[in-house]
Amino acid sequence: MTTIHETFNLGQSIWLDYISKSMLASGGLEEWIKNGVVGVTTNPSIFENAIAKTSDYDEEIASLTRQGKTTAEIYEVLTLQEVGAAADILRPVYDKTGGKDGYVSLEVNPLLASDRDTTISEAKRLFALLNRPNVMIKIPATPEGISALTECIASNVNVNSTLIFSHEQYVNVAKAYIEGTKRGGRAASVASVFVSRVDGAVDKLVPESLQGRIAVDNIKLIYQSFKELFAGAEQVQRPLWASTGTKNKAYSDVKYIDELIGAGTVNTVPPATLTAFLSHGKAALTVESGLAEAKADMQKLKDAGVSLDDVCAKLLADGLEAFNKAFESLMSAIEKKGASL
Repeated sequence: MTTIHETFNLGQSIWLDYISKSMLASGGLEEWIKNGVVGVTTNPSIFENAIAKTSDYDEEIASLTRQGKTTAEIYEVLTLQEVGAAADILRPVYDKTGGKDGYVSLEVNPLLASDRDTTISEAKRLFALLNRPNVMIKIPATPEGISALTECIASNVNVNSTLIFSHEQYVNVAKAYIEGTKRGGRAASVASVFVSRVDGAVDKLVPESLQGRIAVDNIKLIYQSFKELFAGAEQVQRPLWASTGTKNKAYSDVKYIDELIGAGTVNTVPPATLTAFLSHGKAALTVESGLAEAKADMQKLKDAGVSLDDVCAKLLADGLEAFNKAFESLMSAIEKKGASL
């Protein structure tokens, strides 16, 4: 019984925010599952690190290039291959949990974030190509992406709505999911709310007494909205805490796990942070503690002249730009590797 298992018993699922060819080939994912991990998330940055910055895929890139595959086709072959393999490894978890966990997420092309219709068609296409019930398609929670979420859920495409920062953005995503279920959709979904980046931005703008507090406060208030929006609901879109690796070395390396454990939630965690949690993390229900203090902190933030909505809007724009750059860098690396190999 690890701290990950203990957290699961409290109602929070821990997913791994990482994928690589070597991890899948070596049995690494199975080891994480033994330790209590029940899902996997990926994003363009993770695939850039796995494909562009290692030689693990060089032989496949060379072979696919010789077959006349385009850069986009090679990217799709490699990513679908890895996500499909991870989903197969996690299928017993999916079956054991009755479809609650065992998912692997694959993001649509981030360059489509402002194109609702193409995002919908791409999400449906990727979901059909993977042809597994335990896959989620990640769609950025832009206004167009939130609209696409409703259509995908109504069409029974599992969706991980990602790059959520603000309370308002979360509520809009949850309502879009609910609308999809009202249209007969039965798809699974999570709402990925990013955490540590909020502190990274806000800490530069506030007095020391508020530093390292606002990101967790934001999540605590979002969790309350989750409970209200889905009270008594037959189908629930679980909130997922993302970007939970600690970036500020002054804070605990398990801060964004220890302080955010709550029933009905997911936390997706990078390997180093998850290893730290296994070593010295504490499994206890924490996301509903200190709610009055969280509300007071939000008022202090306003009094300090800081608009959290403005901060979150910039974080969304920055997050989209970062994923776009990672995606473009990855495509460029595949093209160069194909030519040189």
